Amino acid sequence: MSLKAFHIIFVTISTLFCVFFGTWSLDQYRTVDPSGMNLLYIIGSFAGLIVLPVYGWYFLKKLKHVSFL
Repeated sequence: MSLKAFHIIFVTISTLFCVFFGTWSLDQYRTVDPSGMNLLYIIGSFAGLIVLPVYGWYFLKKLKHVSFL
């Protein structure tokens, strides 16, 4: 597996982690503990949800001449 393929897989998994962690933190904020830390986790997760796909697209655009093998 090339570094490019690993990078794309890692960015995809990290984006999915941001979705699940942000959703879980939102649920915790609503039902269990409406603290500032949960709100910070929600904001950070959804910021990662926006930034990571943009970074992945930039990375693919930059290395489009490199193969996935």
